[in-house]
Parts: sequence; structure tokens; C-alpha cells
Amino acid sequence: MSLLRELRDNDPGDFKNYLRMESNTFDELLSLMRPYLSKQDTAMRQSIPADERLIATLRFLATGRSYEDLKFTTGISAQALGRIIPETCKALYEVLHKDYLKMPSSEYDWRIVAEGFINSQWQIPNCGGAIDGKHIRIFPPPNTGALYYDYKNFYSIMLMAIVNAEYEFLYVDVGKNGRLSDGGVLGYTTFFRHLISDRLHLPYGILRKLL
Repeated sequence: MSLLRELRDNDPGDFKNYLRMESNTFDELLSLMRPYLSKQDTAMRQSIPADERLIATLRFLATGRSYEDLKFTTGISAQALGRIIPETCKALYEVLHKDYLKMPSSEYDWRIVAEGFINSQWQIPNCGGAIDGKHIRIFPPPNTGALYYDYKNFYSIMLMAIVNAEYEFLYVDVGKNGRLSDGGVLGYTTFFRHLISDRLHLPYGILRKLL
């Protein structure tokens, strides 16, 4: 895309604002995703390149804009975006979650997380992660009434996440209805079930709380 090339060359700050990442991070992500996003040309038409598929998806995730709106900046029809963006999101998860979303699975892993909170700017002892929820605005699914209507007076689903001291995600749960409180969402997660059944392998006497 000519816009991205211009931003990359002349205004790196705007490039980061446009895709929510710096150009070198985008290049690295594209190199990982290209084998999964590249499609074969046909006799009828040329396929949409991998970089344009990734840019459209990142822009959608960054802004939440509709496919009808995105078609003007991406040059891709709304119908095609309706296929490309879910496919790309699924591929992103499959490629990235094993290396970039690592839930601690041993006492040693938890100790590393706790040391991060002690030795960083936070200086919080006995902390195994920072937990918070985020409302993501949606159009309500059919026949759900007020199930997804939240206290902020719009329809939403909840993103519940745990991060380490460097803001790196350790655990993510998304999709619970927006009427639930953060505590209500947490109670429905696999993380909570493992916590109360003592399957998180937390170090005894080291981690007494999760913030």
C-alpha cells in the first residue's frame, strides 16, 4: 500500500499509530505469516497479497471499523474482507500463541514472573501477574436481548487478560458477555478453575496473591 510506504519512509510515528506497531515489528510479523496468507493466482483473478491481507486485519483490530468502511482504505471489497479478516485472525493465533502467549506451567516459571514484578519499576512482592478486563464493543448477536448490554451502556464482550511486569500476555480469555463484572468473568475462565483446584503449580510461600 502506497500509504504505508509513505508513512514508513517519512513518518514512523504515524506508521505505528496506523497499525499499532513499528515497521520492523510489522516486517517480522509478515515474514512469519506470509506462508499462511499467500494464495495462488487463478485464471480469473490475481490473489490478494499476504501483506495487504495482514494490513487490513491489523487495521480492523486497531480500529474496530466495519468492513464497509475498511474497503475504502484497503481497496478490498467488504465481502472479501469478511473472509480474509477471520482467516487471518485464525492464522495469527495458530502461528503466535505457542511462542508469544506463554502461561507459566511450573514453579520456576512463576518465580520468574514474580521476580519481574520485584525488580522492575513496579516493585511489587509476591505478584504472579496483573489481571484486568476490557469491554469490546460489538453488535449484539441475534435473539440475545440485553445479555451483552453492559454498565457502560453499550453491547460488549469481555477480554480478560493476565500480563507480566513487561506487559507481555500470559493468559487471555475473550468472549464472555459484557454484563458480567471482572470477577464474574474470571470465575468462568480455565485459569480460575485451575487456580481453585491447585493446578497452576504456584510456588508455596512465594506467591500469595495475583493482582
